[in-house]
Amino acid sequence: PQGRGKKKSRKHQRFMERRVLLEQKGLLSPQRRLGTQTAMVGPEACSMLTKAGGTTAPHCGKVPKPKQVVSPSLSPSASPGSIAGHRSVLLSQGNGSSKGVQMSSPLLRPGKYVAIDCEMVGTGPQGRLSELARCSVVNYEGDVIYDKYVQPELPIVDYRTRWSGITRQHMKSAIPFKAAQAEILKILKDKIVVGHAIHNDFQALKYFHPKDRTRDTSRIPVLNQRAGLPVRASVSLKSLARHLLQKKIQVGSKGHSSVEDAQTAMELYRLVEVQWETELARSLPPRPPSPVTDPTTDSNQYMDDRYWPTDLMASSL
Repeated sequence: PQGRGKKKSRKHQRFMERRVLLEQKGLLSPQRRLGTQTAMVGPEACSMLTKAGGTTAPHCGKVPKPKQVVSPSLSPSASPGSIAGHRSVLLSQGNGSSKGVQMSSPLLRPGKYVAIDCEMVGTGPQGRLSELARCSVVNYEGDVIYDKYVQPELPIVDYRTRWSGITRQHMKSAIPFKAAQAEILKILKDKIVVGHAIHNDFQALKYFHPKDRTRDTSRIPVLNQRAGLPVRASVSLKSLARHLLQKKIQVGSKGHSSVEDAQTAMELYRLVEVQWETELARSLPPRPPSPVTDPTTDSNQYMDDRYWPTDLMASSL
């Protein structure tokens, strides 16, 4: 009988390992687990979570319970399923500890967020077509991870300098559109992408990003509400920045800065992130988490032109 008990224990251990692996790959939702949430923090579950983090546990014996850390940004009304999913993300970071991991959204980590802004020039008949000429991407903290000038596929007819800030001089360091497109889409893959009137940026990139992973700051009623503006009105990034961030952007006569606009969109998003994500979680169907991307594809390698020319920045003060 004792031998059968050990055999059963090993079989159960293999079952638990397989279940954690499926959850990590997004093939099994944590909400579908058998039993209650307390099963996650028992000795066997702790052993498996530690194993998923990269270390090995020899058996399912007594294992100290990991410290249960829930981000202060979690909504007080968050469901146990949301908290469980949040905790599993924390425990999957390295050695199962949440140290150094700052969670802001109830379900996703900051490393999955980027903000984007593009500047376009006019091509085609009378310069009426809009083509990408510059693209900037920043991370959750607002640090620039991509900023390059892009050579449109058609000859430039109108540089639209007053709005785009693009000049003939900038095109000397521009890269071909196809090359830029490949680099940018590599960054956006599996990310939550923030932007203002972001459909224009995606159109310039000739790209469609999943709706449930898109956050358009021009379509967040709670932002307008905070700014004391009509909830359903389409408000400019400049106006939202002035009302909510006490920040002046897009000033001067030399055009917009795509870096500044992307950073501002991310600041606005973070201002209402928890409330917005909570509302989205109610309206959108659940989606399994994406696998962690290969660290060798870190987008920092693409950073080129970090900031707007100093003369423009000086004129905007």
